[in-house]
Amino acid sequence: MAQVWIIGSGRFGLRAARFLRKDKSRRMDVILVDQDRQSLEKAGSLGCTTVAGDGIDFLFKEMTRTRGPDWVVPAVPVHLAWEWCRLTLGIDRLQTHPLPDDINNCVPHPMRGTDNQVYVSHADFLCPPNCCEPDDKCTVTGQPRKKDMFRLIAELNFPNMLPFVIQSRQLGPGVGGYKPADLYGLMDRISGHTGHCLVATACRCHGVISGGVVK
Repeated sequence: MAQVWIIGSGRFGLRAARFLRKDKSRRMDVILVDQDRQSLEKAGSLGCTTVAGDGIDFLFKEMTRTRGPDWVVPAVPVHLAWEWCRLTLGIDRLQTHPLPDDINNCVPHPMRGTDNQVYVSHADFLCPPNCCEPDDKCTVTGQPRKKDMFRLIAELNFPNMLPFVIQSRQLGPGVGGYKPADLYGLMDRISGHTGHCLVATACRCHGVISGGVVK
């Protein structure tokens, strides 16, 4: 049975858990992690295992290269992959750094976050929660699909600021995640770098980018 760790049990986390538990095509052992115990109680009826605690800390302490889930689903209002990489590499080694001033001109529909992040999207509308991410056309506009966001970010070219991207893969409509091996692969690539960098998580349509510097 495949195991999925959903980090965050808010609206998106519970929706992901609900879908994965109802998916009859594959059996999923779902674990939800959140500090909000009241939110976790809502997952009880879904047959999920719940863990009360900080999701980033849980991922850092409980996952290793040889022990962990089949999939990690980020559902917290922070850039989970970036925060995990900082903890794993050491916050003194991977430090935050301002994003390039002109990054807004290089990515579609940018929206600045509150913690040195920019959120990007090919859509200027709210995507439906049941989007199945088809290969050829957008489910809303019917227009041909644009370049995959994870590829677009990987090709960003800023002087002395290398992009590192982990791809979020669709586990179901509106549910994206990555394998622990991919997360460790991201960390290994960052670890081999010295200097400024962009660290991003992105699917085919959306993404989040954090600015950093590797000491």
